[in-house]
Amino acid sequence: MWWSNAVFYQVYPRSFADSDADGVGDLDGLTGRLDHLVELGVDAIWLNPVTVSPMADHGYDVADPRDIDPVFGGMAAIERLIEQAHGRGIKITMDVVPNHTSSQHPWFLAALAAGPGSDARNRYIFRDGRGTNGALPPNNWTSVFGGSAWTRVVEPDGEPGQWYLHLFDTEQPDLNWDHPDVFDDFEKTLRFWLERGVDGFRIDVAHGMAKPADLPDAPEGALKVLSHTDDDPRFNHPSVHEIHRGIRTVVDDYPGAVTIGEVWVTDNARWAEYLRPDELHLGFNFRLTKIDFDARQIRDAIQNSLAATAIEDATPTWTLSNHDVGREVTRYGGGEVGLRRARAMAMLMLALPGAVFVYNGEELGLPDVDLPDAVLQDPTWERSGHTERGRDGCRVPIPWSGDRAPFGFSANPDTWLPMPGGWAALTVEKQRADPGSTLHFFRRLIELRKARSEFAGTQIEWLPAPGDALIFRRRGGGLVCALNAGSRPIALPPGELIMSSAPLLDGRLPPDAAAWLA
Repeated sequence: MWWSNAVFYQVYPRSFADSDADGVGDLDGLTGRLDHLVELGVDAIWLNPVTVSPMADHGYDVADPRDIDPVFGGMAAIERLIEQAHGRGIKITMDVVPNHTSSQHPWFLAALAAGPGSDARNRYIFRDGRGTNGALPPNNWTSVFGGSAWTRVVEPDGEPGQWYLHLFDTEQPDLNWDHPDVFDDFEKTLRFWLERGVDGFRIDVAHGMAKPADLPDAPEGALKVLSHTDDDPRFNHPSVHEIHRGIRTVVDDYPGAVTIGEVWVTDNARWAEYLRPDELHLGFNFRLTKIDFDARQIRDAIQNSLAATAIEDATPTWTLSNHDVGREVTRYGGGEVGLRRARAMAMLMLALPGAVFVYNGEELGLPDVDLPDAVLQDPTWERSGHTERGRDGCRVPIPWSGDRAPFGFSANPDTWLPMPGGWAALTVEKQRADPGSTLHFFRRLIELRKARSEFAGTQIEWLPAPGDALIFRRRGGGLVCALNAGSRPIALPPGELIMSSAPLLDGRLPPDAAAWLA
């Protein structure tokens, strides 16, 4: 299928391009910049949420999943985007959010008004509290964003009453997938967008919809902010797979459509269950986002990833960053060192078999931004009591042109997150004119990946390498990729040099660099 070796480009729409000068990116802004993606050579866009939302969590709190929020331009704007993208050979995949809704969703408002025991309330997860007069939460679960995962409501009679579950923000109540209305409505959402030309979906929190019926307390230490373990009862309940089988049945009515699950599960066998032939087409693999620039860690991450997908003969996926994970330039040390390492890792990622996800701005070598406390918007900042800064630093708008903020992102200098003044050298305009830029580097990588027969095959084999380096060959095509994570240049194996992320030193690969050979 088209997605089995595709390069997906993730667009965080608030931060990509603003067409109406309100300081927030929108769909017409993206449509107006599609030629950038054509030049980059990507196959598909993964679009973060753009449906109607109060924006408590920037669109992941959905109030109407079958309409586009006015801040992004409304339904007409996504129709223009789909038409223009398809006309350029670029597919569109959208975020869908099945685990929860907005607290402003009509269903939740009805649940509050209907009271305990009602069918309307049973679409969500309401429970009586523990302790005297039910004053304590039903269990010890915490929110992924910090604080309790339970909020107590005031009942229609004005008295304190039941508690509702929200694994994320208070304004994101979890749905009860045991209620038949929930799947029926989700099916309507999937068909609504597929019939309008969308090519598939990225399914948010794909391991989180099903909950254990008794809602047991979590083990001590299992509950953490912005992360969780495999023994966390809030996630990865076995009955979630029945939900995915139902979703697959719907999507299979639309040949070529793809489902991509956000599956934060570490164990290979349990992760692979989501990739069974009647469940997800692709599962996000986050292993490369969780490691240092270290040869042993990188090799282990690749080996584990390929072993996990091999369990179900599924397609591997690779990514170095996204809207939830800090940018790799910063993670690898920042500055010139971080950029060199990020470029080397991009070469490694694009040499691997499977689908690749590039986060907007990655092709420019953008770092995270150290934002002042006063502008932080991620709900994690408040819910953690200002102990976790959240994810805003990797969501700052993209610099397009000019010498000062907002660098062509918007006609409004008051962008939704402030842009650093030092980004003048990183704009698309500047990098487009510089053959040695990170932008040109990414374009060339993707071009070679598509054009050369060496990138064929679905398996790799490891070749001998120094302890602080790694070298592998693509079986079937013959591409050799070498990465040097050490402090000294290393000899390359025999072969024709196709490309390197840094100039060779007397024929040897320098530190913090990668090379492709035929």
